[in-house]
Amino acid sequence: MDPADFRREAHRIVDWIADYLAHPERHQVLSSVRPGAVRDALPAEPPAEAEAFDAIFADFERVIVPGLTHWNHPGFFAYFATSGSGPGILAEMLTAALNVQAMLWRTSPAATELEEVVLGWLRDLMGLPGSFGGVIYDTASISTLHALAAARETAIPGVRDDGVSGAPRARVYVSEHTHSSIDKAVILLGLGTGALTRIAVDDRGAMRPDALEAAIAADRAASHTPIAVVATIGTTSSTAVDPVVPIVDICRRHDVWLHVDAAYAGVTALLPERRHFFEGTGEADSLVVNPHKWLFTPFDLSVLFCRRMDVLRRAFSLVPEYLQSKEETPVRNLMDTGIQLGRRFRALKLWMVLRYFGAEGIRARLEEHMRLARRFAGWVDADPRFERAADVPFSVVCFRLAAPEHEPGEQDRLNERLLDAVNASGEVFLSHTRLGGRYVIRLAIGHIRTTEAHVARAWELLQAQAAHLLPV
Repeated sequence: MDPADFRREAHRIVDWIADYLAHPERHQVLSSVRPGAVRDALPAEPPAEAEAFDAIFADFERVIVPGLTHWNHPGFFAYFATSGSGPGILAEMLTAALNVQAMLWRTSPAATELEEVVLGWLRDLMGLPGSFGGVIYDTASISTLHALAAARETAIPGVRDDGVSGAPRARVYVSEHTHSSIDKAVILLGLGTGALTRIAVDDRGAMRPDALEAAIAADRAASHTPIAVVATIGTTSSTAVDPVVPIVDICRRHDVWLHVDAAYAGVTALLPERRHFFEGTGEADSLVVNPHKWLFTPFDLSVLFCRRMDVLRRAFSLVPEYLQSKEETPVRNLMDTGIQLGRRFRALKLWMVLRYFGAEGIRARLEEHMRLARRFAGWVDADPRFERAADVPFSVVCFRLAAPEHEPGEQDRLNERLLDAVNASGEVFLSHTRLGGRYVIRLAIGHIRTTEAHVARAWELLQAQAAHLLPV
């Protein structure tokens, strides 16, 4: 594409993006296409000859856009929001143009050093001590995999060369609400899902330290090797908070790696009134936070903070001759901190987001999202047809139709029908989970352009469908 054509098409795409962000209501949040519709609308064979960009872009609008679920829509209340803000989107455009591969310092000094600077900013904003280094990966699943690999490196001597065969049975301690990425990590690390010990939780969904202590002691007595404990600040289902302070104490006494999963709620450490949830995290060995979840940074960008970066490098550093480089002073090579050799220039978008909004601007938006969650929870509490299923420490509300006159199975089916009907409106998208064995609806607020009007509309749709399902 010659420069003149590129300039013309780039202007068209920027105009399209600006209109898309300004008028999200033009699109259904949850796509309604049938399975296979997008595939069937596209040719089975690639084009033999070049096609005009007009035709390509026309197919993008005709085929691709209707088949999207619009995560960047202010009515997106499912799972956890991933909102791409304006400065982050612009940064992604620059990242694609620069096409940096930052595996070594010399392959892009600015990418390497900007990552170090911007993660220092984020670390300080979260109140973590300066002893924590940081590295950017794509998602929390990968960040956690690397944290547990470092924990395995510490707990099993010689594991890098000899693997886990012949080593004592390993143990990784999680709660029943810990994210499923931990299960995948122990599979990939060769520990097997049998290595997971699921610790009981209290009535708020938080890990019980007494049960953790007992489990580690029992495993030690059975000659098993405790490798790591995973504590969560903001569990996926209900955003419960594990008590980090007593868990830290247990881990230190038993010499066990503590990893803190704060992928969703970690950014709330920027708020003084939420800092108490993070007491003890400065003594953890590692912590993950996802700026692409609630820091308005386009997907994907996950940050692993680690107090023992030397162990992480020991687990993964491997430098063949063709990657040897000699600098006059020691430098950091990003390839030494993980399984990936290639590294995208992800730091650029986080740097632009932090600079554009500033710490106070980010705090104000986080506080507003939590205010909206409390407001929605108040509406739920005030309506006798509904009941709340969990506390609201952050910006997620778990609730359900109570329907006490129905059997538990029918209650679940009513709530499933309620959720399906609301999502079919196209105006909003909510998701579900199970808490205490019951089907529960989740409303998660985190999109940068979500306002009280969007939250109120979700409640109006829920009330209308509830009246249809449970007529007076």
